Amino acid sequence: MSLHLERISLTVGGSHHIDDVSLTLERGTINVLLGPTLAGKTSLMRLMAGLDRPTSGRVLADGVDVTGCKVEARNVAMVYQQFINYPTLSVYENIASPLRVQRRPKDEIDRKVRAAAALLRLESHLDRTPLQLSGGQQQRCAIARAVAKEADLVLLDEPLANLDYKLREELREELPRIFAATGAIFVYATTEPTEALLLGGSTATLSEGRLVQFGPTAEVYHRPRSLRAAATFSDPPLNVATIEKRGEAIHLPDGTRAPSSGLLADLADGRYRIGVRAHDLLLARPNEGAIEIRGSVDVTEMTGSESFVHVHTGAHAGDLRWVALTPGVHEVVPGASIGIFVDPKRLFVFAEDGQLAAGPVDTGY
Repeated sequence: MSLHLERISLTVGGSHHIDDVSLTLERGTINVLLGPTLAGKTSLMRLMAGLDRPTSGRVLADGVDVTGCKVEARNVAMVYQQFINYPTLSVYENIASPLRVQRRPKDEIDRKVRAAAALLRLESHLDRTPLQLSGGQQQRCAIARAVAKEADLVLLDEPLANLDYKLREELREELPRIFAATGAIFVYATTEPTEALLLGGSTATLSEGRLVQFGPTAEVYHRPRSLRAAATFSDPPLNVATIEKRGEAIHLPDGTRAPSSGLLADLADGRYRIGVRAHDLLLARPNEGAIEIRGSVDVTEMTGSESFVHVHTGAHAGDLRWVALTPGVHEVVPGASIGIFVDPKRLFVFAEDGQLAAGPVDTGY
């Protein structure tokens, strides 16, 4: 099945939840909806499923208009953030429940339940109830139910958000394998850029109910077409500053002046906004052409494998705040004077309307 959203909008009480979204998803693909809370991810999924009807636009399945068809008439499965299982039923019966509603033959139900349980590694837990399972196993049970249904469209709405870190990592590694084995269209909503990168496939960045960009996940990450897309796909948050190019120099609000080399060299004079991902903001000069920004350390967060160094520069109206992500443990004392460095070849440069004017050239995309 292919799914096509054609200029879909959803207005509730005068508020635009979804605004003129067009999107095509093909069978056998993994598709991530990435955006902050209230970006429209759940609303868009509900429209895909038929739980809600759009205010305008159409939903097409294999070219057939299903906009007015209710969810019961569509072969759709949905897994939520909460562990939604039937608490008094065994794991076997939880997985079998949609097949029993469809009145499938007993031997077919048994075969599909056991196949889904094997895929989700639940074979030894089929006789237990959900409350006898760990959180990760409960969510596996919910996913297995969706897999056993053999839905054409499987929607996962932040399904790992309520799990602890270890369980999230475990399921993140397994989900692409599970998805690949089904052949359905999988749509996965998340607020976390790292999760989108781990899942691969394609990613749609969303903001305030609008589709910002859609394409192969690595391409959207490396080649955001706008400041909004780059900011949505950056964690820690994208470092953003306004610059002014005048002749052969650029000027930052904090008083920093640097030669307009790298991506900046060919830009026309004027005002731009630059975006720098935290891992491209360095504590040591990478090359002679790097731009040095002098500032004062606010705080350093150390995780063991890496450190986040928060720096502010300038004063009053020209104050800028930056976050550098550097490998290893770097205990930089708050208040210390420090230089941070930006390679002009690693910048995202955006025009005043927010559209990409120039971007890194050595990403492979």
